[in-house]
Amino acid sequence: MKSVNTIVDRRDGKLVMAHFYVAFIALAIGGLAGLLQTLVRSGKFELPSWTGYYQILTIHGVVLGLVLTTFFIMGFQLALVSKTSGTLTAKQRKTGWIGFWTMTVGTVMAAVMILMNEASVLYTFYAPLQAHALFYIGLTLVVVGSWIDGAALIMAYASWRKANPGKPSPLLTFMAMVNTLMWIVATIGVAATVLFQLLPWSLGLVERVDVLVSRTLFWYFGHPLVYFWLLPAYMAWYAIVPKIIGGKIFSDSLARMSFILFLLFSIPVGFHHQLTEPGIDPAWKFLQVVLTFLVVIPSLMTAFSLFATFEMYGRSKGATGLFGWLKKLPWGDARFVVPFIGMLAFIPAGAGGLVNASHQLNQVVHNTIWVTGHFHLTLATSVVLTFFGISYWLVPHLTGRVLTKAMNKLAIIQGVVWAIGMTFMSGAMHAAGLLGAPRRSSFSTYGGSEQAMEWIPYQVAQAVGGSILFLGIILMLYIFINLAFFAPKGEEEFPVGEVSDAAEKTPMVFENWKLWIGITVLLILFAYTIPFIDMIENAPIGSKGYKFF
Repeated sequence: MKSVNTIVDRRDGKLVMAHFYVAFIALAIGGLAGLLQTLVRSGKFELPSWTGYYQILTIHGVVLGLVLTTFFIMGFQLALVSKTSGTLTAKQRKTGWIGFWTMTVGTVMAAVMILMNEASVLYTFYAPLQAHALFYIGLTLVVVGSWIDGAALIMAYASWRKANPGKPSPLLTFMAMVNTLMWIVATIGVAATVLFQLLPWSLGLVERVDVLVSRTLFWYFGHPLVYFWLLPAYMAWYAIVPKIIGGKIFSDSLARMSFILFLLFSIPVGFHHQLTEPGIDPAWKFLQVVLTFLVVIPSLMTAFSLFATFEMYGRSKGATGLFGWLKKLPWGDARFVVPFIGMLAFIPAGAGGLVNASHQLNQVVHNTIWVTGHFHLTLATSVVLTFFGISYWLVPHLTGRVLTKAMNKLAIIQGVVWAIGMTFMSGAMHAAGLLGAPRRSSFSTYGGSEQAMEWIPYQVAQAVGGSILFLGIILMLYIFINLAFFAPKGEEEFPVGEVSDAAEKTPMVFENWKLWIGITVLLILFAYTIPFIDMIENAPIGSKGYKFF
């Protein structure tokens, strides 16, 4: 795969950096809220009277889970397409800016409502907890803005295909397309529940809301949201890290196949988040659990492909023995080391995911803080560390600066600090969850309950881990500001891997979007139509809105 540009056009770079500025502001705000949460849960710290636990919990979840990720991913994908498929046209760039400003306005609206304590509904904004209408409108604008950003990406892809008939698209552009299409299909669910249920309900146009329908539409979106976060990390692992280490991509076809499988199997699996909910027939839950386990296949394909790349590189440098190739990897390069820590974290994270998705094991951990620990291993370690690793080279590339030796060293320290903090925090969350400690709860001894006393040492360990993680956030923000504004001027490489000479030729079937979108739609209809009709036919009267905090 040959790249079109040596450097990303400065005009495209400004658009990408605008997305990144919002993402890293979100990291600062959400990180502070996360630190306060862990301190409160330890029982050693009380919040001031003008704020509440569930208000900062909502800030933490919305700002990091939705704002940081969506802005970073859209910015990153715009950079990938500009690099590998050619500079964006004026129309495509303008579309990207409209998307950015729509998302930003929506973010500000939602944030103001949370800060005014009019939307302490957590990041899942589950009914019957009710937020102010402006919160729902703000979230809708974030989704619509991301669709407009996605339109810019699709336009760029279409113009490349038109100019290069019969050729497979550049791998990174193809990956960005799959992720964008998956996001657009998935967000239809959350847009539907907000526009047709939550917004009229919050405006007082209807008195009650069907909670089961609302949650089902949310999780139709909520699980592919996880893969929307994860796939950009996979893009870096598959196609960028090989170039950084000096190796080659193991297989272009394997990478494309794994992304197509994510598109097919990531959406019709939302019921595995609803295994304990009444109103859904167990047979349909079972079907979606089976489909969930199919998502394991592209993850294992990714693990195989990555470590095959690492081993091939090590052997080419003369490594011998079973693990001799490990010594040959560039352990002094933050662009490799930090994403590699993320890859390692994904091993226990993936195993925890299998536990969550299994009907029987889910009964043990459902709604315990185990789930939060799993979430912090997947998103807050594997994905976020890879995003940091991307930032170390992409930010200076876009700003015309370089990653200095001092910043590279500090970046490695930052990755290690993050890994230590998360080991404490996520490890304690997993352990406390197995003892029955609930999620989404502030500090409580539950009236001196003996069982609750067992959880407190783990909650103190979470506060220790959270404090170390906050130090990691401060380091990351310092590095980002340096690379954006103060690092020496120069040219930083945009590493795009080339496919191994031994790899098979890429078949054109991967570019057949009618086929892949058609299969995706069929799977969604198969998994959701009958249970959804059942929910509506047997709907209860619905719930009024509640504001507890």
